[in-house]
Amino acid sequence: MAIEAEVVDSSHWHCEDTCGQPGPSGPNDPENIAVGSCLELRVSETPGLGKRGDVQESHALQQVTEAKEASVRERRDAAEDTKGKCKLDINLLVLLELEKLKDAMSALRSQMEDQRRTEQVAFGASLGPRGHVGPYNTHMTLVYKDVFANVGNAYNPATGIFTAPVKGVYYFSFSGHNHSSRAMGLKLMKNDHQMVIVYNHAAGNRMETATNGMNLQLEKGDRVYMQLYIHTWVFDNHNDHTTFIGHLLFPL
Repeated sequence: MAIEAEVVDSSHWHCEDTCGQPGPSGPNDPENIAVGSCLELRVSETPGLGKRGDVQESHALQQVTEAKEASVRERRDAAEDTKGKCKLDINLLVLLELEKLKDAMSALRSQMEDQRRTEQVAFGASLGPRGHVGPYNTHMTLVYKDVFANVGNAYNPATGIFTAPVKGVYYFSFSGHNHSSRAMGLKLMKNDHQMVIVYNHAAGNRMETATNGMNLQLEKGDRVYMQLYIHTWVFDNHNDHTTFIGHLLFPL
């Protein structure tokens, strides 16, 4: 609120605003002496400075403050929403990764179990109580029917053939027993190819035993078996003299 004051000559001042009567005209009038001079007060409102302007300015400031607070709240709420979504996304990603890891571990366990089973390969068998076998007019595959062990089931006692379940290095050994009145010849075969042999020549009237063995590198599916030489024989009984064994040393 701005106040303006103006001094007015009392000789020409009328107090109509106050009492409705013209004011005294003499300078020595007692009432004029009491008043001395009269100030004409003029009140004017200056925009932004009066009470009304202060109220408007305060109201505008309050609106700006409230708008700023609302903006801050919106940004805070948006940040909280984003934070919550990020947490959900992270938790979902963690769960997905855990599921993937779980599946990978399960597959690895299955693979290790399969590998363990394929790496456990070993067999041992004998001809059994069959007496003399042979002689034949051709090389003959021997079938060792009395099976002592057949881990991995790679040896077939119906055919006498071992089939490699995995690529690797295998050890095979065999022995043969015979009456020396006739020769005995045994050979270790791999896919129709001779590897190593034993051969007892006819040497009179006694029992003889021969044995041999070899490491073989096999591919999966390779076949290994024993053959009796043409025109020779071999003998076995309940003592299991004539045997055929093999096992996997390590896979490749």
